[in-house]
Amino acid sequence: MDDVATGQIPAPATPDRAGDILRAAREDQGLTMADVGARTRVPLRHLEAIEASDYATLPSSTYAVGFAKAYARAVGADEVRVANMVRAELGSVVRRTPEYAPYEMADPARVPSRGVAIVALGIALAVLVLVGLWYGTDLFRGGAGSTGATTTVAEVPSATPAASAPVVAPAPTPETGQVTLAATDEVWMRVYDADNKTLYLGTMKPGDRFDVPRDAKDPMINVGRPDKLTVTLNGANVPPLGTGERAIKDVRVGAVAIAARLSGAATGAANETSSPSAEASTGSATGSAGNASGTP
Repeated sequence: MDDVATGQIPAPATPDRAGDILRAAREDQGLTMADVGARTRVPLRHLEAIEASDYATLPSSTYAVGFAKAYARAVGADEVRVANMVRAELGSVVRRTPEYAPYEMADPARVPSRGVAIVALGIALAVLVLVGLWYGTDLFRGGAGSTGATTTVAEVPSATPAASAPVVAPAPTPETGQVTLAATDEVWMRVYDADNKTLYLGTMKPGDRFDVPRDAKDPMINVGRPDKLTVTLNGANVPPLGTGERAIKDVRVGAVAIAARLSGAATGAANETSSPSAEASTGSATGSAGNASGTP
């Protein structure tokens, strides 16, 4: 009653927030928010947050205090008082800080979800199991296929002798084998059978060939230079009939005899003549083995 009677007016209430002090100082100087931003080089959104005392939107409490002090200097306010008020206000909102912690610690764009991690782990385990089964068992390589492979291996030995017979062993049926005489140089020869029937008589040129008839009866040969004659049985080379130092006669060239020669067995005796005139007499003979051996 006394105060009213005496006409005293109550003093205006002191602003209780740093932002209110800064706003009042700015308005007293007729400055806009853009003017303060130009003086402080602080983004307008941060200056507006300080005026509204919304410190939660600022990067940190240190930035909040620093921006508030710069704002105070720009508008001529007490920056120490403003800084203390900002620190006090920050203490009341510090509990809001944990709301942003999860987003800083675990960025969804960088950390996969738990479901994705579980699926990836399952796929990795499945791949490891499949690799182990592939290299450790025949599960994916076919059990039936392995049985077939075993059967094939078992059948191979029975076919191997037939395939290699022309090279390392006599033919399975030498009676029907084909004996071929081929000249590597000019060479005279006579081929005849056990009845002294002439099968071939003449001089062969290099490259000439003569197939001994398969049905011939124990065929034999007289030849002056056996080293110039290549003998084969069913295409397989046979050791030479002679060294070429002497002519040979009455040497069996039938399939059975050649097969035995090929296998290393001696099946007949070679009657060799050392006289050069014997070769000439043999060439003029009509097929008689006796005359060929006695003519000078």
